[in-house]
Amino acid sequence: MSIPIIVQYKIKAPVEKVWKALTDQHEMKSWYFDISDFELEIGKVFNFYEPGEEKKYHHQGKILEIIPNKKLKHTWSYPELSDGVTTVTWELNQQGEDTSVTLIHDDIDMLKELGANFSREAFADGWNGILKQSLKPYLEN
Repeated sequence: MSIPIIVQYKIKAPVEKVWKALTDQHEMKSWYFDISDFELEIGKVFNFYEPGEEKKYHHQGKILEIIPNKKLKHTWSYPELSDGVTTVTWELNQQGEDTSVTLIHDDIDMLKELGANFSREAFADGWNGILKQSLKPYLEN
């Protein structure tokens, strides 16, 4: 069992606003990825590429758990590159006027054969960047 990557930030926004940013495909496009086939329903599969024209990595996820305004859990994989499947869990916790956002990326070692771009360090840096430089400013402005 590999050690999960855990990234946590406090955001000055109500939990409902954070949840909408995580689960509304139009809002996601503003701070995360353009996921045109995202549907908030257990079992639904969604696909996306990193931003830009290169479209180098096909990402795929499947929604595993939904607890509105509290938790969203989905798989995270690269079906063309690896059979490895990891899981990403977003946990939200209202703390006064703020929301604590905790992202947990489990089973990251399932992708280690893909090289440095898929290392624990690369994912930790990526998630920290997404939460700190994208989600937080998007919701606090």
